Amino acid sequence: MFAPETFAAALFMTVLSTICWGSFANTQKLTRNYRFELYYWDYAAGIFLISVILAFTMGSMPKNESSFLANLHSAAPMNLFYAALGGFLFNLANFLLIAGIGMVGLAIAFPISIGIALVEGVVLSYLIQPKGSPGLLAFGVAMAVLAIILIGKAYGELGGKDKKVPRKGVVVCIISGLLMGTFAPFVTRAMTNEHPLTPYTIAVLFTLGALLCCFVFNIYMMKHPLVGGPVTFRDYLGASVYYHALGVLGGVIWGIGTVFNFVAAGFVGVAISYAIGQASPMVAALWGVFVWHEFRGASNRARIYLLGMFVCYLLALVLIARAYQSS
Repeated sequence: MFAPETFAAALFMTVLSTICWGSFANTQKLTRNYRFELYYWDYAAGIFLISVILAFTMGSMPKNESSFLANLHSAAPMNLFYAALGGFLFNLANFLLIAGIGMVGLAIAFPISIGIALVEGVVLSYLIQPKGSPGLLAFGVAMAVLAIILIGKAYGELGGKDKKVPRKGVVVCIISGLLMGTFAPFVTRAMTNEHPLTPYTIAVLFTLGALLCCFVFNIYMMKHPLVGGPVTFRDYLGASVYYHALGVLGGVIWGIGTVFNFVAAGFVGVAISYAIGQASPMVAALWGVFVWHEFRGASNRARIYLLGMFVCYLLALVLIARAYQSS
């Protein structure tokens, strides 16, 4: 299988994963009022499809005991379960995050959900696989959390200060963050236990778990959405081919980022790879600034928050990279 042989190559892959994770949502923006519950079916299919394609290409060359099918055959069943469970939990968390954004807005949802997930995921993963300097890693994670808070403050300036925040939305974001932070430790287990999985095998099982989750949670959310009225499969089938293609494309983009993040984790450790990957809100903010013009006419305070966010994320990247090099 293909795997990075140097720290620079692994770091490059984690940065690419950050870009992918922060960019996939642009496809959902292009669907224009298309319900997320419907978009998600194509998105989930896309992440599974690209993980299988990469497993049979990058993950199978050359043909040896580490190639995808050989690893799938020799892996411990519990490791397969851990990888699939991680994907299932991620999917639950992602659904709740999107619902939370609809209920309380990005300004509150991102700092709560992603902030909790970042700290929880890094700490639990590091306890299982202690790679890197814990002091530098903790400092880097603190800078990343501060950057997420500054993103929220910047978006908060756009939304005004008079909007009342529903308690239900905050609770949904907290649950989302707690669930989001659990998938990295399960991936770490699958990668480090006896008869471990390769990153490509983990990605296939992870995205399969996410897809299977849709047949439980997404169907329920279509009937009992947290935001808006119920939707049906008739609405899904009635959507344009363009909308379905955008959903699959969004899944492919996110799936590439996930595979690259897992592959890099095989070199630097899940805690470091996950911490860098969770810088994706910075990439999403860049899209918002330069493509969607979400901050056009924003106050000087919002611009200062954005500048502070970029500085904190760059510091986080440097510190987390140094954490590995100092180990």
